[in-house]
Amino acid sequence: MAQGIENLPKPAADTLPADPVQRLLAVMAWLRHPVHGCPWDLKQDFASIAPYTIEEAYEVADAIRRRDRSDLREELGDLLLQVVYHARMAEEEGAFSFADVARTIADKMIQRHPHVFGDEQVEGDEHQSGVWEQIKAAERAARQAAKGEAASVLDGVALALPSLARAEKLQKRAARVGFDWRAAGPVLDKIEEEIGELRAEIAAAAPRERLADEVGDLLFAVANLARHLKIDPEAALRGTNDKFERRFRHIERRLRESGRAPEDATLAEMEALWQEAKTRV
Repeated sequence: MAQGIENLPKPAADTLPADPVQRLLAVMAWLRHPVHGCPWDLKQDFASIAPYTIEEAYEVADAIRRRDRSDLREELGDLLLQVVYHARMAEEEGAFSFADVARTIADKMIQRHPHVFGDEQVEGDEHQSGVWEQIKAAERAARQAAKGEAASVLDGVALALPSLARAEKLQKRAARVGFDWRAAGPVLDKIEEEIGELRAEIAAAAPRERLADEVGDLLFAVANLARHLKIDPEAALRGTNDKFERRFRHIERRLRESGRAPEDATLAEMEALWQEAKTRV
């Protein structure tokens, strides 16, 4: 609890600090106040808040994709609230504070940019990316050594990442030590191989678990192809999802004009409208 706040009467908005950051920190402290706080906010813990943190990050990405700067400002605020929320709960435990979070990331950025805050020289963004990854690898190795564990090039790839994004990151890490194809062609061959294996399992009426394993292999290979083509697989699939939504809504709209719904139409009719949508949306 912020110093002295536990002994203060219920707050009024006009008594909160004017500084924007301090105002936000005070708002969160009051929301978590054991007497005057919000019952819902008081019930939360790190695990229950984590899904909201992930959701807010996606909403930031969506606002950027739509180029809506007004929404972006609001969504960044929502994401900042998540950081403040986690920091507040950690402070209540005596683990760390928001100031510690800010200090840690500032120090990390200084350490990872010796060409800006030191005397190192870099030759363009690709060289800088290589230096960045070397520094991160050294940091991971130091953390593992502190735990008495052997370091792996795969350390630090978050389990909570979307699966396509995590597949790409795992592949990038392995590629740094030479475990990779040198071109996209062999990856396409691998995709065809995986499709053949999936066809064989389907023909053999394999159990669902086996089919899931083969589908996973196929998706992993497709993510690998995207990486070799320098395409973000998550962004590519997101774009396709948006395209599918636009085109299916066109089908619904055109059927609605004739007083029908999709369940009243044949597959052939919907396919014709889909082809129509491809020329319009």
